[in-house]
Amino acid sequence: MSDIETHTSFSKQVWEKFKSDQRPGPVQMMNLIRLRDRADYPDGTHASGAEAYRRYSDMSAPVFRELGGRIVWRGGFELTMVGPQQEAWDIAFIAEYPNIVSFLTMMKDARYREAMSHRQAGVLDSRLVRFAGAEPGDSFLG
Repeated sequence: MSDIETHTSFSKQVWEKFKSDQRPGPVQMMNLIRLRDRADYPDGTHASGAEAYRRYSDMSAPVFRELGGRIVWRGGFELTMVGPQQEAWDIAFIAEYPNIVSFLTMMKDARYREAMSHRQAGVLDSRLVRFAGAEPGDSFLG
């Protein structure tokens, strides 16, 4: 058993904090995903973590698009320069939603909730970090 703490879902406290901040404008969500070698379905369905996550992606994408979501960046992991070396990520992307309400609506959508079972089966560890966008430029502080 590993002593590394893993995360696959947000807590009720964090969810309530997210919902309470109804600021206007787009919201960007940085996603870092580490997949299981073998998916962990309650019914014993045989699939790799990648196959389960692909099902999640295929099923959730229409809902994401209907609500105005888009992927603004995606990339492949190469090297952790600063931080724990065991934090290698299989999938990394930033999803943008038109506003916080669109993300909340997605989470309530029956199709998305069905897709989440595949995400939970396939993901070993993840990070989901909310950001407010700022204008790009040539300075780290803007």
